[in-house]
Formats: sequence, structure tokens, C-alpha cells
Amino acid sequence: MVCTCHRCRMRCCPSSMLHLLRCVRSRSCIRRGRNRLPLWIRETWCYMRLLLQSLYFNSLTDSDVVFDSVFEPVFWTVDYVTRWFGTVFVCLVVILTSSIVVIAYVVLLPLVLNTYSPAWIAWHVCYGHWNLIMIAFHYYKAAKTSPGYPPTEKNDTPFVSVCKKCIMAKPARTHHCGICNRCILKMDHHCPWLNNCVGHFNHRYFFSFCLFMTLGCVYCSISGRNLFLDAYNAIETNYQTSAPPYTFKDKMINKSIIYMWVLTSTVGVALGALTIWHAVLISRGETSIERHINGKETERMAKWGKVYRNPFNYGRLNNWKIFLGVEKRSHWVTRVLLPSGHTPYGDGLTWDIFPVKKDLIPV
Repeated sequence: MVCTCHRCRMRCCPSSMLHLLRCVRSRSCIRRGRNRLPLWIRETWCYMRLLLQSLYFNSLTDSDVVFDSVFEPVFWTVDYVTRWFGTVFVCLVVILTSSIVVIAYVVLLPLVLNTYSPAWIAWHVCYGHWNLIMIAFHYYKAAKTSPGYPPTEKNDTPFVSVCKKCIMAKPARTHHCGICNRCILKMDHHCPWLNNCVGHFNHRYFFSFCLFMTLGCVYCSISGRNLFLDAYNAIETNYQTSAPPYTFKDKMINKSIIYMWVLTSTVGVALGALTIWHAVLISRGETSIERHINGKETERMAKWGKVYRNPFNYGRLNNWKIFLGVEKRSHWVTRVLLPSGHTPYGDGLTWDIFPVKKDLIPV
């Protein structure tokens, strides 16, 4: 009977499962004399139990693996939608930004030239155009620059793990992006407004775009506050009283000013909060993903009475100099306050650990 059962299992199951099946069979044979179920039902039941155990039995299984497995369909749907709507989000950014620029040139600039003093006119013209150039430059570079990918050929680059999606070696600070469907060097996140991942080679462009876009929105919101109040009161007065009717041009000018102020104020608050959050992460030498990982490591080591230290935190000033690529004092102007396409520090594959006693980039 044992030989018959063994041959039956050889026909039903792959050879890779024979060892596990023998274990299941040996455990069930003790109770086989008292089991009155037909043989084919017992064999099917044992086989289904084995399949079920093979799905969740793993020495590395934890709550994160279970969570990822359960919500895999949700993650796949979000990644799929984000991938296909990335172009729509980019077009939306270009359209909204262009609408503000058109209003600034068509509506606000004539008012500035007619009402402000020469000193204020020079300030608004110079600052406005500098801010616009910085926004356009950094957005284009952030969207078009590759974030950086680990090599696909065999090489001597050190790695810390193997990606379970790409089945490729992952250097330190490298993570897999489900939307791009590949690993990204020093990945921070996938930005749908760029339709691109934010990684080692375009992280500075992304942060600079957020910073200068926030400054531009705050500038428009503050400088246009009185114009917004006048336009809003004019429309409300025209609706509630029998004041002389406005022309179509006057209505469009007032509505354009209101649209510009509401949009820039809203974006300034939301994007400003995001910019401050990323500035805090840069000061700590972390990315958005590493913030989550380091938090879990801190809790894990605290249970053992130890203190976790981020190996990529070189000190606040050093972190900013490395991130911005500042190698001498003049770079604070030429590489931070002016458009610059210089590459970041390092190749994104290897990283120095704890350079505490020396300045990585002395300035």
C-alpha cells in the first residue's frame, strides 16, 4: 500500500515536492488505520494542505510580507493608473503654470508699470523673471533627467540585497519602483507630477523645483493680495447693488486676478509643506523611503537597549553641501541661486559611511 501511495504521488505532484509529501504521508500514516475516508480524498486533502502551507511558510515571513501580499492588487491598480496618467499630470502642471504666467504678463504687468515706482518695477520684473526661469529649468530637468539605475551586467559593485521583483543586485539606498518597474538609485519616491522617479541624479532638481515654485506662489499671493481684495469687492458690489455694469474686459480681469490668487495661495501652502518636509529629510541625510526604514530600525534597536544611527547622515551642513553639490563658496551662487546642470556627489552605487571627523566637501 505504501508503494502504491508513493507511485500515485509521483504522478500527481512535481518532483520538487516529493520530500515534503513524504513528510506529510509519514505523519498521516499513523492515523491511517482509523481513517475510513477513501484514499483519493485523503490524498487530495494532503496535497491541498501542502499547497496551502507552501504559500505562507517562509523563515522570513513577517507582517510586512503578509500586508504586501494581501494588498498587492491594490498596489498594482494604483501603479497602473499612475503610470498611464503621468502624462496628464505633467500637462496639468504646464497648463496651470502657463495660465499664471499669462495673467502676470497680460493683467498684472500693465498695472505694475502704471502704478508702481521705478524701484518697485525693477524689483518685480527682475525677481519675477528669475523665479520663472528657475521654476522652468528645474522642472524640465527633474522630469527629463534619469534618476539613476543599478547596472544590469555582472560587475564588482558591492550590493546589500537582491530585488525580489527584478532579481538583480541592489546597491545601498536602492529601491524598486513598481510604476517604473525597475530599481532606482537612492530612490525617494515616484512623482506623478513629473511622470518620473525621484532618485540620485534628479533629486536636487525636484527639490529646487518645489522650493522655487513655493517661492513663486508666495510671491504672487503676497504681492497680489490687494488686487485680489479689490477684484473680489468689485464683483460682489456689482452683484449686490445697482452699480454701473462692468465691461466684459473688466470682469475677465477681476476673475483672472481672483483665479491667480486662489490658485497660488493654495499651491503655496500645500507645496510649501512638502518642501519643508523634504528639507528636514535632507538635513538628516534621509530619503522618504529611508525615513520609514530608519524609524523601524530605531524602534527595533531600542528594544535591545541600543541607539540606531543613520549611516548616511554626515551632519546638517555636510548633508546640504553633498545634496546641492557645493564644493566651494561661489557654488552657493552658481549652483544654487542660478540654473546649473552639474551632477550630484558620487555615483549612487557606493557611499561613504560616517565621515564624522572630516568635511566631505570643505567650503
